[in-house]
Amino acid sequence: MALEPVKCPQCGSIAITKHGKTANEKQRYLCKESDCETHTFIQDYSDKGCLPETKQKIVELAINGSGIRDTLRVFVRY
Repeated sequence: MALEPVKCPQCGSIAITKHGKTANEKQRYLCKESDCETHTFIQDYSDKGCLPETKQKIVELAINGSGIRDTLRVFVRY
C-alpha cells in the first residue's frame, strides 16, 4: 500500500498536520509553514462553492460589475 503525502494547495509544502474534522466528517489539515497564506484546508471539498478557485472567480466577476444573475450563468451549465 502506497501512501500519498498531503500537500498544501497554496504553498505546496508537505509540513502538514491533521487539524480536526468538519461537520461533514471531512478531515481538516493545518499547514505548518509560517509564510503560507492558507493555514487550514480540506483535501477534497464536497461543496464546490468552497473551493478557492470558485471564490476567486466570484470575486473577479464582482469586481468587473457582474450581477448575481450573470455570476449564476457562469457557474450553472444547462
